Amino acid sequence: MSGYSNSFFHKPQSHHLASRHVAVIGAGAAGLVAARELRREGHKVIVFERGDQLGGTWVYNPNVESDPIGVNPNRTLVHSSMYESLRTNLPREAMGFRDYPFVAKKGDEERDPRRFPVHREVLMYLKDFAGEFGISEIVRLETEVVLVDAAAGGKWKVKSRSKGGGDVEDEIYDAVVVCCGHHTEPRLPQIQGINTWKGKQIHSHNYRTPAPFQNQIVVLIGSATSAIDISREIARIAKEVHIASRSLPDETNEKQPGYDNLWLHSMIKGVHEDGSLVFRDGSFVVADIILYCTGYKYHFPFLKTNDIVTVDDNCVGPLYKHIFPPALAPSLSFVGLPWMIAPFPMFEFQSKWIAGILSNRIALPSQEEMMEDVKAFHSSLETLGIPKHYTHNVFGYKLGYDEWLAAQCGCPGFEEWRKQMYVAALENLHKQPETYRDELEDHHLVLQAHQDFTNYTVNGVGVVDK
Repeated sequence: MSGYSNSFFHKPQSHHLASRHVAVIGAGAAGLVAARELRREGHKVIVFERGDQLGGTWVYNPNVESDPIGVNPNRTLVHSSMYESLRTNLPREAMGFRDYPFVAKKGDEERDPRRFPVHREVLMYLKDFAGEFGISEIVRLETEVVLVDAAAGGKWKVKSRSKGGGDVEDEIYDAVVVCCGHHTEPRLPQIQGINTWKGKQIHSHNYRTPAPFQNQIVVLIGSATSAIDISREIARIAKEVHIASRSLPDETNEKQPGYDNLWLHSMIKGVHEDGSLVFRDGSFVVADIILYCTGYKYHFPFLKTNDIVTVDDNCVGPLYKHIFPPALAPSLSFVGLPWMIAPFPMFEFQSKWIAGILSNRIALPSQEEMMEDVKAFHSSLETLGIPKHYTHNVFGYKLGYDEWLAAQCGCPGFEEWRKQMYVAALENLHKQPETYRDELEDHHLVLQAHQDFTNYTVNGVGVVDK
């Protein structure tokens, strides 16, 4: 993939370090580590979070939106897409930030010590992280950013409103880092005839428990991790579950091993007048519910850039290395856009790079060079036949991307055990979707990880034994 060699490696060039006033939007994992790295670099930081606690998508909310498929712009909004039973699909050792390991807390009955813990354990880890590095004190909770707009002198005007619809506050910042995530605005497929279908439709954003699917015939569209988890959870109580996946051959029509009521199909071809959903192999099912596990849209309604930054078919651009719009760099940046990655460590590398650039310790290429790189990157995607909505899917080169960022920052890249652990977990997810979380055979990698952890300290205090 174009643009991820070390040919653009820029060593620190300036001795005139700058301290900037930076707004970070979002207090999930990306926003928290961005705030830490910015402060480490000497910047003054404020974090805006519209929820009532930090943690972003890891804050479980049992409530769902008023529109179950998320197309009504006036619907009641719920930020998190977390379902009640969710456990991580990566082991905790591979998930954690590099110098704040995600280790099991000893002697705390509220914590989940498993290597693939439930969502609440991840939230508690993020809160521990924020407390350890003093991030909590700079987070403005229940404060929604309603506008980010260019101001004089290359600065940014940030308008925010606290909960309750009070006065809008105007502030000026030197830079804005957008960390608001991309698991909130549902993305739906185009299905011929779906507008006349009489059954129920729901997006996984509004899935919490399997109870509404009791004795129902369900067609679930999607094949990513959430689809794998949810389809099997629903199958325990549903009458039938039919998984439709665009990535499967047209002739696919297979009952899944270990289930009498779970089938795998190719994608839906269309909906007939009698309400039947027809798959590409010609088979059909008359379903009660369609459940869309079809992902999310990038959505930045607050961001005004005079169309310099746009979202086109889920491609945010133009962005240099998925982070900086060349015409607005480095005062505007994004953390966390790439997907199919080990998220927390990638957020950390991205944030280190942004923080070092804003302080003038690290230099960016010229605007022209960045635009040339962006064009080359998109040209390579087009040559490979990769659709535009896969622009930020970095699965094929994720390790190269992280290593490139680490080189820019002058810091070590991924540990070898972390790379191997990540690959092993994903391989086992598809081989053993029922049991991979509790039967992952990678004990040698765990030993290497914990050996590394004993060498990590935070502010001089060992974190492993806390």
